[in-house]
Amino acid sequence: MLGIQYFKADPTVHVIQISSGRIKRQGKGLNFFYYAPNTSLTAIPMSAKEAPFIFNLQTADFQHLRVQGQLTFRAAAPEKLSEFLNFTLNQDGKEYVSEDPSTLGDRVVRVAQGVIQELIQTTALRTALTMLRDLDAHLKASLTDNPALDRLGIEVLDAMIVALSPTPETAKALEAEAREAILKHADDAIYDRRKSAVVQERTIRETELQTEMAVQTKQQEIAEAKLDNVRALTKKKAEAEAEQLAADIEAEAKRKALVELAQVNRQIESDAEAYAITALAKASSSVPVEYVKAMAMANMDPQQLFAAAMDTFAMNAAKVGTLNIGTDILSNLVADAGERNLARK
Repeated sequence: MLGIQYFKADPTVHVIQISSGRIKRQGKGLNFFYYAPNTSLTAIPMSAKEAPFIFNLQTADFQHLRVQGQLTFRAAAPEKLSEFLNFTLNQDGKEYVSEDPSTLGDRVVRVAQGVIQELIQTTALRTALTMLRDLDAHLKASLTDNPALDRLGIEVLDAMIVALSPTPETAKALEAEAREAILKHADDAIYDRRKSAVVQERTIRETELQTEMAVQTKQQEIAEAKLDNVRALTKKKAEAEAEQLAADIEAEAKRKALVELAQVNRQIESDAEAYAITALAKASSSVPVEYVKAMAMANMDPQQLFAAAMDTFAMNAAKVGTLNIGTDILSNLVADAGERNLARK
């Protein structure tokens, strides 16, 4: 029949059939016949769609920053979306009559751009380059409860920031600065190592000096102790020598006194002997010589008597003709002389 069309929607497409200005039917995946001259069909895809984006934004210090990411969204409330955007199909039900369906992704991306720009423009470039994770979390939270998207009936399933990069010139400058910082850090590390080595060497040297000082102090204490010992020994030796000298002086004094006393005694004895000799001489002068000799011979031993006899014979040799001495007499004299020598030894 002329004007009768058949429409079959995919399971992920929400269809709204409007006839004579009223909604006749709506739902997902509908199949039906319709009269094209007085029917308007609206087909809103509800499947998830991806929208990649790249923004060139300006930071708080007027530097350009490129933000690259991707959004995943879907039409959660197709009735709301159909009120703001035109998803009407042509009469054959195959193509849209407007460009609104193709611009839906751009609308969602612009909302995301506003959220990102709001944060980036208050942040310096250096800080912004290090806040990818924070920016990603901020974008997800902002798009989840965004009033503009809620009015359109759009639900953001995922939002992801994949890259934050400066301009090539700025990147080279940052690389050079970072390289200089790394080199400076390396130089500082070398300096710190050298400084640490110097400090350690100084510490070791100070320890060695302290050890040497301690050793010298100990040696000085030992030397002083030895000197004290030597001084004490010298003092004791001097005291002992003084005592010995005093004892020697006392002994010498006693010996001197003894010698003097002995001399006095000898003098007395000599005087007595001289007196006795004098008296004896006086007495002997009146005694005959033969009597004196006889008295002297009384105390002589046989050898002395024999010698005295020989002396007498010698004095009277002219008167003596022949003198015979027997072997017995000589043997007795020699034997007596030997016994006396043994007794003396």
